[in-house]
Amino acid sequence: VASMSTGMSPMTILMQQGGQVTQAFGGLRGTLAAFGSALGVVGGIAIGVAAAVVGLNATVVTNKRKIAADDFFVSLFETALERDEIITSVRFPIPERAGYEKFRHPASGYAVVGVMVAKFGDTIRVGVTGAAGSAFRATDFEKALAKSFSPEVLLGIAVSPDDLLSDIHCSNEYRAHLVNVMARRAVAAA
Repeated sequence: VASMSTGMSPMTILMQQGGQVTQAFGGLRGTLAAFGSALGVVGGIAIGVAAAVVGLNATVVTNKRKIAADDFFVSLFETALERDEIITSVRFPIPERAGYEKFRHPASGYAVVGVMVAKFGDTIRVGVTGAAGSAFRATDFEKALAKSFSPEVLLGIAVSPDDLLSDIHCSNEYRAHLVNVMARRAVAAA
């Protein structure tokens, strides 16, 4: 049995069960569209890049429309893509400074928590992935970093664990702690 809940990567599942998966979705195009929407895959890159999409305020361009980063990730394993919509490009503005840090899942390497911090003049964006049902912005962190772009300014600022994921690998309280730690490291790396 192939399962992402055991830490198996989606690509491994596709390689092992590719024929059956492709048939179930009506061919390769349907499979790619379904996996892209279900897993939050952006341009063939795994969900860890979600923090960069949100943190850098990217625009996802499809064969039908342009989707702002803040509107692209809907919930766990769901994006704003329609069933027949295909991503054609992702446009990233270039920040003055940026950093990304993640706490890796030991089996899959995916981000248990990943944080992207970007500075665009007076505007700061902090994108978080892996911690909740979808990528999100840490707006309290953004406000603090707009005053002083330094890791120390984030000490004492917390993300509420209430809406964060909790599983056998990491409690929601620990994920909230990791968001702050990864954000401080990302600022230091920027």
